[in-house]
Amino acid sequence: MKTVILCGGLGTRLSEETHLKPKPMVEIGEKPILWHIMNIYSAHGFNEFILALGYKGEAVKKYFLNYYNFQSDLTISLKTGKITASKNCYRDWIVHLIDTGLNSMTGGRLYRLRDKLKNETFMLTYGDGVSNVDIKKLVQFHKSHGKIATVTAVKPSARFGGMKFNGDRVIEFTEKPQTGEGWINGGFFVFEKAIFDYLKGDETVLEKEPMENLAKDGQLMAYKHEGFWQCMDTLRDKQLLESLWENEKAPWKIWKD
Repeated sequence: MKTVILCGGLGTRLSEETHLKPKPMVEIGEKPILWHIMNIYSAHGFNEFILALGYKGEAVKKYFLNYYNFQSDLTISLKTGKITASKNCYRDWIVHLIDTGLNSMTGGRLYRLRDKLKNETFMLTYGDGVSNVDIKKLVQFHKSHGKIATVTAVKPSARFGGMKFNGDRVIEFTEKPQTGEGWINGGFFVFEKAIFDYLKGDETVLEKEPMENLAKDGQLMAYKHEGFWQCMDTLRDKQLLESLWENEKAPWKIWKD
């Protein structure tokens, strides 16, 4: 099963870092947060990724173009220019790097990938959030209910999109409630191909009409995760994640080095 990671936003609230690089390339423990997210999926056996690029997408391309060589020992002939790399890279990842437009919204980026995903179930998440969610159990839950979409619901502060439930079925999806605390959209989605019927083009914001309409149609289910989840929306968030990593208390590190 493929995993789409949205990597194209401007990251304006983290402008201290993102004026030079896209937010998914901002580092936690000297590794891009994108690398951390991909390791979460890989730890559960999901190793094929589609990275939906936009703002400064060339930085993501350069990272993966050089990844194999940077993880390997190199022998270089200065006479011929021939480079021989030993196979020290132990991550068995397939990475598709797809330009989805500079100004496309979240749903627009997914819509541009429809030809690559139109015949299969797939996962999707944001390029700025980490969690210790059990991806295998998430997928099992999605397969068990037979609906179009599953969103991972988490419970941090109330500055993100909120959800109301009837059991596990989402009956209302609201973008960024002003007051109160409760379950919010934590990303880590699973979608059936019918999601593309809810998307229209580059201006589509996934978290607005598509998710709201899925909820109205009874096609949006929530996988409730009460464990760790944290996005990197601000410099303060970055510093929190950096501190957890440096002190070897990062709950999202579920993989082995």
